[in-house]
Amino acid sequence: METAKLVENVAFNILKQAVIYLPEDVKQVLKKAYAEETETGKTQLKAILDNIELAEKYQAPVCQDTGTIIFYARAGAKVKNLDKIEEALLGATKKATAEIPLRPNAVNPFTGKNSGDNSGRYIPYVNWEITSGDSLELTVMTKGGGSENVCTTGMLVPGEGIKGLKKFAIDAVIKAGAQPCPPNILGIAIGGGADISMKLAKKTLLRPLTEHNPDPEIAKLEKEILEAANMTGIGPMGLGGKTTVLGVHIDYAFRHPASFPAAIAFNCWAARRASARISADGNVEYLTHKLKW
Repeated sequence: METAKLVENVAFNILKQAVIYLPEDVKQVLKKAYAEETETGKTQLKAILDNIELAEKYQAPVCQDTGTIIFYARAGAKVKNLDKIEEALLGATKKATAEIPLRPNAVNPFTGKNSGDNSGRYIPYVNWEITSGDSLELTVMTKGGGSENVCTTGMLVPGEGIKGLKKFAIDAVIKAGAQPCPPNILGIAIGGGADISMKLAKKTLLRPLTEHNPDPEIAKLEKEILEAANMTGIGPMGLGGKTTVLGVHIDYAFRHPASFPAAIAFNCWAARRASARISADGNVEYLTHKLKW
C-alpha cells in the first residue's frame, strides 16, 4: 500500500479508537475514584462509567463534543514521503467526520462558518518531531471545547518560584470550576516562553496517568498539586466531592532570567488519545488500544 493511503487508514483508525475507547489507565483511575467517592460525586462518576461502557457497546463517541483534532507525528529521519503525511491526516479527519461520525468542530473565526468536516486553516493541527530511524509514530488527541476554554498561561514573578506555580495551578482549578467537566487531568509546564510552555503542557496530557515525572522532585510536585486540587471539593461535574483532578503531569523548559512563563492545560475526564507506529515495511502496531483493526 502506498505511504499516503496507509497513513490515512491508520490515522482514521486511531481517531476512531480515541473517540470511542478511553485509554485503560484513564478508566482504571475513574473506577478507583468511584470506589472512594461518596454521595453526589459517586453518582456522577457512576454516570461517567456507564457512559464509557455504552460508548464501547454501541461503537459511538464517548462524548458528543468530539473536540478539535490534534495530531503528534514522530517521524524517523529516514521515513519516506514525509511531504504526503499532512495530506493523509487531513483525509483521515474528513473521513472520520463522515463515517464515525464526528461532530464538525472547525469554524472560521472571522465568518463563523463551519467547514463541516473538521478541517480548515491549521486544523487538524500537526505537531512534528523528527527522530532517528525509519518508522512513523502517530498520536491523536481530540480536545474538547469545555476543557480547552479554561486552559491558561501566565507570567509569574521569577522570585515566587515553585510556590508561585502551585498557587497559579490551584487558582486555575478553582476558577475553572465545573466548566471543564471534572474530574480533569492537568498538564502543567513552566519556562521557555508563553507559546512553548503551553505546547509542552498540552503534550503532557498524552502521558498515561500511571506515568509520573522521572525526576523525583517534579513527581513530588505533581502529587502535591493533585492533592491540593482535590481539596477544593469541586468534585465530579462540579457538584462536590473528593475527585476534582485525576492526575497531574509537569514538564519544563529553561527560561529567560527575567521571565517565568507557566501554562495549565486542562483535559476533561474523556481524556481521548490513541497512538500507532508504522514501520518502514508497512507493518502497523496500535500502541494505546490493543484492538484488532
